[in-house]
Amino acid sequence: MTRILLLGGTTEANLLAQALARAGLAGVYSYAGRTEAPMGQPIHMRVGGFGGVEGLADYLKAEAISHVIDATHPFAAQMSSNAVAACTETGTPLIALERAPWVAGAGDRWTQVPDLAAAVAALDGPPRRVFLAIGRQHLDAFAAQPQHRYLVRLVDQPTAPLPVPAEVVVARGPFDVAGDTALLQRHGIQVIVAKNAGGKGAVAKIAAARALGLPVVMIDRPRIPPRRVVHGVAGVMAWLNG
Repeated sequence: MTRILLLGGTTEANLLAQALARAGLAGVYSYAGRTEAPMGQPIHMRVGGFGGVEGLADYLKAEAISHVIDATHPFAAQMSSNAVAACTETGTPLIALERAPWVAGAGDRWTQVPDLAAAVAALDGPPRRVFLAIGRQHLDAFAAQPQHRYLVRLVDQPTAPLPVPAEVVVARGPFDVAGDTALLQRHGIQVIVAKNAGGKGAVAKIAAARALGLPVVMIDRPRIPPRRVVHGVAGVMAWLNG
């Protein structure tokens, strides 16, 4: 019997959950639990971690999971690595639904950096208005550059003071170029720090930066252990039906 664990939290995962429901496939959509009000899904939902590789392997066995689909954010490296290890341990087939990364084009002013620490170092210098388009998890790293005034866009209103001097915009994507252009202009942004998340849901800020001639510090994706990867819902469905 097919019983799928979908590691989600992305636009692609939401589209895949709809496809699974239409196909009548049994599945569990797993949220990491970092969002206070996760979007409802047409398949069963669970929220929270598994307890590392061992906990995930135990879950796969206890729930008789036949297939695992990793449709997490491209920067959810720990979860993706745990999925590879747990599926290897239990012999559970695994596929990743992964967005293709963004590629710099004409008019882009990117400084590509390998990781978060390098992005922090790239902000050395006099005070600027910086849009930290990286979510809330790693904001504390930028406390090392307190001279800047930051803009942060979050899905949920923060419940505690942020570790950096920042204005907060609470909004849920996808965003459009006109809106992000207006946001950057309204806040007088001079540089953007972004993760190379890829996909269409968050690319508006990159297009807006290009239109305004703003520099972008672009953080490369983390390395994930080898796994089978597809870039669309159709590829996952073909794998499930193969």
